[in-house]
Amino acid sequence: EVQLQASGGGLVQAGGSLRLSCTASGFTTDDYAVGWFRQAPGEGREGVSSISMAAGTKYYADSVKGRFTISKDNVKNTVYLQMNSLEAKDTAVYLCAARRGRATPSSWYMYDFWGQGTQVTVSS
Repeated sequence: EVQLQASGGGLVQAGGSLRLSCTASGFTTDDYAVGWFRQAPGEGREGVSSISMAAGTKYYADSVKGRFTISKDNVKNTVYLQMNSLEAKDTAVYLCAARRGRATPSSWYMYDFWGQGTQVTVSS
């Protein structure tokens, strides 16, 4: 059974940084991808960033390019999302998800496994 555990959210002032972690279990190989999504109240689910655990290919939404960095630790089966220069508009529940294969799509419906959300609040 695939499970994902997300952590690292919190309250930070605008301009500050946070690092989110997503640890996966249940995959028997590295042939899977992990994505970070976010959802603000009353908004749809937005793809933020994703990475292939096998290939290392990455995706970033335009809204976070240059501010967020996604990375992985295959030994720990963990994906990190380093978020710098945070802005109030980044406030949302952040969720990690995974899918089998090397593709790193930005659409939430392309992912089969979901962890719980972690709240990120940026005060202005």
